[in-house]
Amino acid sequence: MPIPLAVALPAATAALAYIDAKTGWHYDRTLFRGFLPAVFQTHWRERKDRSNGFYRLEQAATNKSSADRPYLLFQDRSWTFAQTYEAAMKYGNYLKAKFNLRPKDIVALDCPNSDHFVLLCFGLWSIGVKPAFINYNLTGDALTHCVKTAQAVLMLVDPEVAANIDDGVREKLGGLRIELLTPELTTEVLATEPTRPPDSLRSGDLGRDMAILIYTSGTTGLPKAAIVSWSKLAMAGMFAGRWLGTRTSDVFYTAMPIYHSSATIMGLYQCLESECTFAIGRKFSTKTFWNEVRQHNASMIQYVGETCRYLLAAPPQIDPVTGENMDKKHRVRIAFGNGLRPDVWERFRERFGIEAIAEFYGATEGFLATWNFTRNDFASGAIGRNGWLYGLLMRTKIAIVERDPETDAPARDPKTGYCRQVKRGEVGELLFVLPSDMKESFQGYFNNPKATNSKIIRDVLKKGDGYFRSGDLVSWDKEGRMYFHDRIGDTFRWKSENVATTEVSEMMGTHEAVQEANVYGVQLPNHDGRAGCAAVVLSQKPDAALLHSIAQHASRKLPKYAVPIFLRIGNGLTAAMTGTNKQQKHELRVQGVDPGKVQDDEIYWLKEGTYVEFRKSDWDRLNAGQVKL
Repeated sequence: MPIPLAVALPAATAALAYIDAKTGWHYDRTLFRGFLPAVFQTHWRERKDRSNGFYRLEQAATNKSSADRPYLLFQDRSWTFAQTYEAAMKYGNYLKAKFNLRPKDIVALDCPNSDHFVLLCFGLWSIGVKPAFINYNLTGDALTHCVKTAQAVLMLVDPEVAANIDDGVREKLGGLRIELLTPELTTEVLATEPTRPPDSLRSGDLGRDMAILIYTSGTTGLPKAAIVSWSKLAMAGMFAGRWLGTRTSDVFYTAMPIYHSSATIMGLYQCLESECTFAIGRKFSTKTFWNEVRQHNASMIQYVGETCRYLLAAPPQIDPVTGENMDKKHRVRIAFGNGLRPDVWERFRERFGIEAIAEFYGATEGFLATWNFTRNDFASGAIGRNGWLYGLLMRTKIAIVERDPETDAPARDPKTGYCRQVKRGEVGELLFVLPSDMKESFQGYFNNPKATNSKIIRDVLKKGDGYFRSGDLVSWDKEGRMYFHDRIGDTFRWKSENVATTEVSEMMGTHEAVQEANVYGVQLPNHDGRAGCAAVVLSQKPDAALLHSIAQHASRKLPKYAVPIFLRIGNGLTAAMTGTNKQQKHELRVQGVDPGKVQDDEIYWLKEGTYVEFRKSDWDRLNAGQVKL
């Protein structure tokens, strides 16, 4: 006897819903929707000799449907795709003529966020020149190292950060031409003819070729220049836009620094591929963030974990006229970024009335990423998410292996010599399978084969295989959710930056009164990441003048985010030594800066440019959430 339609349809719907819940097919479809077209388009552009990003801008600028759509918003300025294209050609022609730039040259850009930073980047691409994005917080040796590593032929500097280019930096950079991007120079640029630079300047760029150098602290030592290829820009930009469901009417707002890959790849380039609007904040501030979101009518915002925590900790903005709470007075539907911690996730979404959180995880120098788009608390706090089908693909691309706590390297079976994969839900180091043709997808670090090779591990699961080490401990549960647990080794993250303890220790040790320094990251109540702490041995008893001198020394020698917030003085450093005089950090990390755990050692913290005593009352305030560092 046939089943009535009124019964069959609901039953079929329920069955499909059950299958979808079990397999995650609906979610997998969004991943494949982003992945497959991105692969096709990237290869098609390479075949047509159109890998260079200038061509994608040209396409949007000459298409009637997008030419007059705003692409860049900054403060009160707006640039359509057509205007951006014209300005890029002006920058390209001006820089080529004035500095005799040639294809494949590298130009270092030391600039805070602005619309002209973006125009400058496209201008360099238009003449076949590659930009190296310098972290504008850098000074001294770190800054000169980055510029020298890039083998830059020219350095362009925003006047706002010109003070970082002191006589010492200029001397170490030798004869490198350094030019300030003054208003007068910008006026000259905009008066230049927007003649289209010939294709011959850009011809021959393959997808695997360098588009940008973006610096990362890595795991140890000075910053390393990660090669960001045209394929990475295009693949990630296209994937993210399709995965997010970005519309041409969307306005994507970021206050994250453009010298970081997150803002450049997931923001700037995603908007280019999606042909929507990219709104730029000068720098992050809880006081200006939502004002600028509303000013630009943003529908999507970018975050890092600390960003969301700071916004959540800030008091509500109240309309001075109506007295209305402004927390939900915006049109933002998606918050997209990385590093949003589980304890902040749902509170942030609910307070500000944001429909969805889109979290991704990936390394600037890596070639794969994980993705989590969620509208509820099912996957809140996860760095990646997948259904059954995409999970099959992931199992061919990643491995999560046991970590040897003594060496921080993947543990190996004493019988087979191979690594052991952890069970679902257990914690291990995340590894990514290296492509058979490494030059195609993994370029590593520019002019640094030693650092590149240090990220590669061989003979992991079978003889001859190769994997990229993420250096991160993660777990992947049976529901397809991947969670971040910790960073392996000495490097810690603070203020969205990787801080290399070796570099900080060396810089602290150059102070005449510091005989030895052991730098590590400590967890603080109500704060993401780890704050820097330096356990030091001094040649004299600390007084106010010496503590101020050490603070000023650190501030001059290190980027702001790398300056240790805490000093530990006493026997802690001496006790944390091995029999072979090697420094250990584990016990120091465990004790942290809790006055009740550091025994007789003295703890100081950075306040108003100097180190002052850190008391139990200060620790209590941290625990109560009354202090934001």
